[in-house]
Amino acid sequence: MSGEVVVVGVGMHPWGKWGRPFQTYGVHAARAALADAGLDWTDVQLVVGGETVRNGYPGYVAGATFARALGWSGARVATAYAACATGAQALDTARARILAGMCDVALVVGADTTPKGFLAPNAGERWDDPDWLRFRLLGATNPTYFGLYARRRIDLHGATPEDFARVKVKNARHGLANPYARYRKEVTVEEVLASPIVADPLHLLDICATSDGGAAVVLTSAEFARRRGLRGVRLRAVATVTPTFPNTVVDLPDFATDSTAAVAPAQRTFRDSIAHAAYEEAGLGPEDLSLAEVYDLSTALELDWYENIGLCKTGEAERLLRDGDTTLGGRVPVNPSGGLACFGEAVPAQALAQVCEVVWQLQGRAEGRQVEGARVGLTANQGLFGHGSAVILSV
Repeated sequence: MSGEVVVVGVGMHPWGKWGRPFQTYGVHAARAALADAGLDWTDVQLVVGGETVRNGYPGYVAGATFARALGWSGARVATAYAACATGAQALDTARARILAGMCDVALVVGADTTPKGFLAPNAGERWDDPDWLRFRLLGATNPTYFGLYARRRIDLHGATPEDFARVKVKNARHGLANPYARYRKEVTVEEVLASPIVADPLHLLDICATSDGGAAVVLTSAEFARRRGLRGVRLRAVATVTPTFPNTVVDLPDFATDSTAAVAPAQRTFRDSIAHAAYEEAGLGPEDLSLAEVYDLSTALELDWYENIGLCKTGEAERLLRDGDTTLGGRVPVNPSGGLACFGEAVPAQALAQVCEVVWQLQGRAEGRQVEGARVGLTANQGLFGHGSAVILSV
């Protein structure tokens, strides 16, 4: 058994508001990934499903759901839930079983059908649930936090609404060539700033939508891939770290930070630690990146991620954007897929969708949005309740 895991196939269902059962999108993506790998469903020994949930409360047994929809084959199953980091956690579960020598071929699937409007908690009284409390006590929907994060960048680093709008303009241009993107239309800075204010200073076009969609990844041991002559991309790292106490930066869904009166602040913020853990595991650094897919729930949040993944020092993200370093043709293109700006959120699928894009880029298959000479790619996002998510892949 080789000590290395490779991605040999990826597949997606287009994002949109289709109104169909989430299994439909997951099966479509799974079959596409298997076809991409050149493997049959019966070759799969393990299925890991990313759970479709509503704000912290599981609703489906995803691993068995997808296995049943694809046809019972005796494959083992597992189900992962880590909010928006679900796809990365599912990927890590599959990788661990391969590295342990317990299987050679694993299929990881995530899919979602989202309700209209903001994501919100289920009904009921849950006074020990921070997600429920932030709605009950503050009325704080997700865009409320996005607005607070944006205001923090303005106050600390001199960001402007025009800077935020430039992120949307960049990602909209990248997404034009992506056949899986929901929104494929160029916009201008002026159009972003003319769209309605949702959570000051963010406008409607600064904030991602909720969407239906699905994504799937086929992993194998390197030995199996060589034996079958499969073309693979190396899975170098998966980081699923949690925050370190004291957590001094307020983060969704919390509305308070930890005190540093008796304990010194952690060496890194939570988001900084996510990419750092992946770099350490892969033996690589931000200087090695050819591209990155980051979690742009809002345009302002993408700027934070530039700093969190080490593309620049704190406070320099706006300069990076203005200089064109993160656009196609720049030093390290960020969100060449178009990001959530063009896709929207399909929670269990989005971390896997990021992996799909990086694989296509590393294999030179991202037609119309290709990063030339791409050799190393990173994905980064986070989930509610302290779920980290970063994946590094390389040729």
